[in-house]
Amino acid sequence: MAIQWFPGHMHKARLEMQATLPKIDVVIEVLDARIPYSSENPMLEQLRGNKPCLKVLAKSDLADDTRTAEWVDFLDSGQSMRARAVTTEDVPTIRRLKNVAARMVPHREGRTVTIMVAGIPNVGKSTIINYLAGRKIAKTGNTPAVTKQQQRVPIGDSVTLLDTPGVLWPNVENVNSGYRLALLGSIKETAMDYADIGFFAARFMAAEFPDRLKERYNLDEIPEAELQIIEAIGRKRGCLGKNNSVDLDRASRILVTELRSGGMGKFTLETPETMKREKARTEIEMAEKAERATEKDAKRKKRFRDKQRASRKARERE
Repeated sequence: MAIQWFPGHMHKARLEMQATLPKIDVVIEVLDARIPYSSENPMLEQLRGNKPCLKVLAKSDLADDTRTAEWVDFLDSGQSMRARAVTTEDVPTIRRLKNVAARMVPHREGRTVTIMVAGIPNVGKSTIINYLAGRKIAKTGNTPAVTKQQQRVPIGDSVTLLDTPGVLWPNVENVNSGYRLALLGSIKETAMDYADIGFFAARFMAAEFPDRLKERYNLDEIPEAELQIIEAIGRKRGCLGKNNSVDLDRASRILVTELRSGGMGKFTLETPETMKREKARTEIEMAEKAERATEKDAKRKKRFRDKQRASRKARERE
């Protein structure tokens, strides 16, 4: 699924982050524990360079525990990088994040440490900031892009937080990442097709958790095709329209909503191995896309030159 949701306030936020990062000591990047790879912003990775970064896997109560531990081990081994998994129920662990981040810059001991908290829309960034501060300083909500501008807040222990708006990147090149981001609510509804996301969710659940799918929707068997799965869910939930046909959009919304909320149990959509495979494939696809664009541009220039040459010869004959 091609995602190109980069509204004006995100472009502005990107420029502000780029201008502010040189004055920042540590970056806390909040990820969704169910999609640590797809919710990691490559634009932020590029902007921060070698700046120390604490990766926080939020919503880990909704993710598979074993895979979360695998991701923490993988991310924690990076240079100038640490990782922690948190849930909104474990407030003490969230509040200790500022100490973990501060220890990543020992040369700042005794001085104020400035921490930028960043993340894509709807990963729980604002909730974590409020717990870190011990008071409500950031707006929270279930829809993406609630925070619109930066705010700097001292939170004690010589630590200052910089809250930033949730920012995606201009083009999500990895098709699967686009689906995962949309499935978990990091893409605004107007930029996605619920039926398309529902089909992706149906494929995932049928492959990974068929028993959960059966139990949740009281299905005797799991149909082979995702269309048939969505139709079966729609019939069980009464999503019927004219001529007893299933409203695919309504049925897809039910599946997506129940997956997001944890109503179908804990799950993680990707692993470090998934990330490595998809990164390699995406790099190949991007290289091929760039090559096609170069060839297209070369052909366009040749047509222009040929047209000019023909026009010049026509004038000479006159």
